[in-house]
Amino acid sequence: MRAQQIVLAAAAAAIVVLLVVGLTQLGGSGEATSTRMTPAQMRAALAGSPPALAALHDQAGALLPGGLGGVRARLAALRGRPVVVNKWASWCQPCRAEFGFFQRVSVAMGRRVAFIGIDSGDSSRAGAAAFLHSFPVSYPSYFDPGGQAGAAITDSSFTPVTVFYDPAGGEYIHQGPYPSAAKLERDVRRYALGA
Repeated sequence: MRAQQIVLAAAAAAIVVLLVVGLTQLGGSGEATSTRMTPAQMRAALAGSPPALAALHDQAGALLPGGLGGVRARLAALRGRPVVVNKWASWCQPCRAEFGFFQRVSVAMGRRVAFIGIDSGDSSRAGAAAFLHSFPVSYPSYFDPGGQAGAAITDSSFTPVTVFYDPAGGEYIHQGPYPSAAKLERDVRRYALGA
């Protein structure tokens, strides 16, 4: 009887540990949120960036109008540079979980690589703006409530999706969330920088 109670207690403890780990990863409260940077820290780290990238950093955390036309115009202005486009939505839990990775990698690589967001499918600017305020990034996002810009750029109706453009215009599309900053940085190097 006593041995059976010990086995049941150990099994219950193991389940609790698995649930805590799983919820932490799903909710993005692990690595993604524990080291959030402030806008001032991001500005300091990106000071002295080339003009085209500095223009993005000047719009850090902004929710820009323009939809598909605005995204395409920005991509045209960045032609010849490596670019990373992340499609996200404030209601999307996997998007929220990976946002900390985008914050860190965009700061670490933002002097060489352009980052742009597409807030695709949020019905209200207020929800998206509140999310960006609570979790700032070093680049702007384009507001895309109907999802047309996100679908056209990423060739997908799902979120999150990340598109990498190399300087020659080659494109690689990654479906789904990134599980770590290291994997995101590896893909930025591989697909945007060709390293």
